[in-house]
Amino acid sequence: MNALSAASSGADDPHTEQWPFGVSRTPTMSIGTALSILTQEFPTVRISKIRFLEEQGIVTPHRTPSGYRTYSQADVERLRFALAAQRDSFLPLKVIRERLRELDRAGAGAPAPGARVVTEDGELTAAATRTRMSIAQLAEAAGLEATFVAELAEAGIIVADRGRRYGPGVLPVVSEAASLAEYGVAPRHLRTLRIAADRQVDLIEQITAPIRSHRTRGSAEAAAQAQAGELAQVLTRLHAALVTDGIERL
Repeated sequence: MNALSAASSGADDPHTEQWPFGVSRTPTMSIGTALSILTQEFPTVRISKIRFLEEQGIVTPHRTPSGYRTYSQADVERLRFALAAQRDSFLPLKVIRERLRELDRAGAGAPAPGARVVTEDGELTAAATRTRMSIAQLAEAAGLEATFVAELAEAGIIVADRGRRYGPGVLPVVSEAASLAEYGVAPRHLRTLRIAADRQVDLIEQITAPIRSHRTRGSAEAAAQAQAGELAQVLTRLHAALVTDGIERL
């Protein structure tokens, strides 16, 4: 166990129970099994990413006498928490570790995982499998009319995959667009924001490209994703500052 893992999670004390509470901590899964479960919800995840999150103190899997990692259902839930936070909110690992520590300190009163990754037999639950939604499902999840969500899609504000489905990261976009609609801002008026966001993503891709090019490093992809999350936070703050400055000059 590295120093960061021990300091961040408290996992060096075998008597310290961590979030999620009431979930099996029996290490029954190999890293390959844990990966196969997580890829059902996070298709781009690789073993290198799981090992990177271990290095960062998100989980501390059990080690067999031969040195092989074995994971429990609770480990998979913590990994899912970190992956979802990075994918949906672009949170840096420093913030994710702090949120996990807060859940650990909350004890039995901490909320259960929102969409459980695995059941007792290691299968995805129905809630976890519905991570890609149709327009109707997206509208239902956001509490909006399907016609409004369809307008966002037609305007290119939200983008579907090849199967015409939308990931959970689209949900906050739809919700914020609905808030702007209350001020008379139609979906078509948001195209410039979509273009600006895409350009920021292109910039992040350019900055992280040197890290991604180091294919010999097992954690290169994970490190690049972590840096991308941090850059997204910086760009978001910069955008807010520019808007605030502009408003002051009105």
